[in-house]
Amino acid sequence: MPLRARQRCRTVLTGLAALALSAGLAGPAAAAGTSSESSGADTWTEVGSDRADPLTESQGLASVEVPAGSPNRYTGIGTIPLNLRTRGWNHVGDPDASYDGHYIEPYQRDDGDTKMFRVQEPDGSWAEYVHTLSPGEARNNSWSAVSPDGQWMLSGEWGTMDRLLVFPTPGVNPATSPSENLPQAATVRLDHAVRDVQGCDFLEATTLLCSSDDPAGTLFGITKPLLRIDLSAAPTGTADVTGHVTALRQLPLRSACSGDFETEGIDYDRRTGTLRVIVVSPGFCVLTDSKTYRFTR
Repeated sequence: MPLRARQRCRTVLTGLAALALSAGLAGPAAAAGTSSESSGADTWTEVGSDRADPLTESQGLASVEVPAGSPNRYTGIGTIPLNLRTRGWNHVGDPDASYDGHYIEPYQRDDGDTKMFRVQEPDGSWAEYVHTLSPGEARNNSWSAVSPDGQWMLSGEWGTMDRLLVFPTPGVNPATSPSENLPQAATVRLDHAVRDVQGCDFLEATTLLCSSDDPAGTLFGITKPLLRIDLSAAPTGTADVTGHVTALRQLPLRSACSGDFETEGIDYDRRTGTLRVIVVSPGFCVLTDSKTYRFTR
């Protein structure tokens, strides 16, 4: 995620008055861009929403299956532990959880050549897995998505990209260790560029759903799209796979304030078939009507 997104969250911390000075209030508004549905059968219909707290639910979310009855998890500027922040890890992205209960948060910093994945084991203990950037790899660490078999984790880079990165899942894949570099194992080669992807989650072994914060709308004809990526094969970490990209619809952009919305993390709960996406409202309304939207197929 770029600096502007982190600045927005930090602005919230300075208080309501500071935000009010810079925000323009207007009636309910939708951002520019033509809403469209995919010509295919994969249609996701909005069925409800919940307020997203700007401090603790503004970056990402994950449903956790193990232990049974675990609550949904969220990330935001207010969820970063102080000991990580003081060591330079000042941004947390969209987390994910493996089907055996490992919970993974992606972290980035403003300097250096590393990104980090913080893993909570099912027993509650935490470990940190640091990845040294590959040549040409962007520093951004906006999201993580664990494959259904648990062994492989996908992540992405900010900006306009034609690839996703594949890693052995830290804490799950036996090839990983907190004391060793977490290596990039393979790449997903996309057949269509994507822009500013904030989160992805597996719908099934060869299908991803992703939230894009694309403000321009030039890639798919709509801004802020929900994307589907169909993989040529399930990731194995031993070879690259290709990904076919489709824009399914524009994500909801509704607020009492006008300005730039920001789409954030995404989660698919296979137990209920519910897709959830966070959309942060512009200006003053980041505090009042940012939402986690719910969709069903």
